[in-house]
Amino acid sequence: MRKDIHPEYREVLFHDISVDFKVLTKSTIHAKDTIEHEGKTYPYIKVDISSASHPFYTGTQKILDTEGRVEKFNKKFRSRKIRS
Repeated sequence: MRKDIHPEYREVLFHDISVDFKVLTKSTIHAKDTIEHEGKTYPYIKVDISSASHPFYTGTQKILDTEGRVEKFNKKFRSRKIRS
């Protein structure tokens, strides 16, 4: 392999801020921040969603249709005929 063309592969701490879940893994992502974790300093990345908070992995589902968007869509397109 040629030198100086590959990104640095190192341990990075990802923090899911929505559920306060941290995971230490290896990545090539560039981080501006650092954090001390278990006595060592790691690059630090904040994420909004991870497997700890994603509905697919947690089994929880949030209902987002609080403004009647489905009913509005059905009302708008109900009268149109389907062309075949």
